[in-house]
Amino acid sequence: MKKVAISLGDLNGIGIEIALKAHDSIKELIEPIYCIDQAMLTQAANLLGLDIPDDFNATQNVGESFDIKAGSIAKESGAYSFSSFKKAVTLAQNGEVDAICTLPINKKAWELAGVRYKGHTDALRDFTKQDAIMMLGCTKLYVALFTEHIPLQNVASKITKERLVTFLNNLAKSIHPKSKVGVLGLNPHAGDNGVLGEEENSIRQAIKEANEIIGKIFYDEDILVPDIAFTPHIRERYSHLVAMYHDQGLAPLKALYFEESINVSLNLPFLRTSVDHGTAFDIAYKKERELNTKSYINAIQYIAMT
Repeated sequence: MKKVAISLGDLNGIGIEIALKAHDSIKELIEPIYCIDQAMLTQAANLLGLDIPDDFNATQNVGESFDIKAGSIAKESGAYSFSSFKKAVTLAQNGEVDAICTLPINKKAWELAGVRYKGHTDALRDFTKQDAIMMLGCTKLYVALFTEHIPLQNVASKITKERLVTFLNNLAKSIHPKSKVGVLGLNPHAGDNGVLGEEENSIRQAIKEANEIIGKIFYDEDILVPDIAFTPHIRERYSHLVAMYHDQGLAPLKALYFEESINVSLNLPFLRTSVDHGTAFDIAYKKERELNTKSYINAIQYIAMT
């Protein structure tokens, strides 16, 4: 059974409740090590009115304790969530765990705490000196993002044959060799033969060169028209899609599979998965509602099965 370090995310949000409520389910899949100090764990459990399982293995010396304020954006919770994440990464880099799973952080809280990264993936690139690939989805469909958290006006300039070839080769090494992968164009109608844009020329050249390097047709050479790529008759042909920018891939993906999707960081020395949702400050620590743990359990299952 794999050992997995779990960072608890922003403790003013729902992450710790998810971890406590799903513990009995995930311990059947992996051996979890929770990156949280006992004092913070006890405080959160008391606020939630939940018992701490006897086998809830919490690490120590994670970060500076603070008073949890449900649903609040605060530098203290931002600093602690970053410390929890760094603890998980350190455990993975030291070979003490096989993978990490991250619960949701708040980017503004990180900023208030002086953290210079926009999110987990940016930090992982720096920590590992590897070009991490962000992929989201579920067993029905995964979507890898060529560009992520950049302004839309900067996307087109990032699409060069050289960059895309590197990306496609790294992705191919990180997913199942029998995966069926489609690549979306950038422009409406995939450029309409240059009438609506020229970027598809670079995308086609990159697909051709990547397939030659891989030694087989790993990527479908027909670029997918973005506005039909997620329709049922197209979607059923592929296990994975490559989107050129964040919302092109994630808006339709989340419309289809929001409650079960996960976030996966590929092309790293260790596997990292995460839930595909935020801190849900609006419902944090509120007891009269159902909390969906499916994305978290799916994130753990991905590690267990990989």
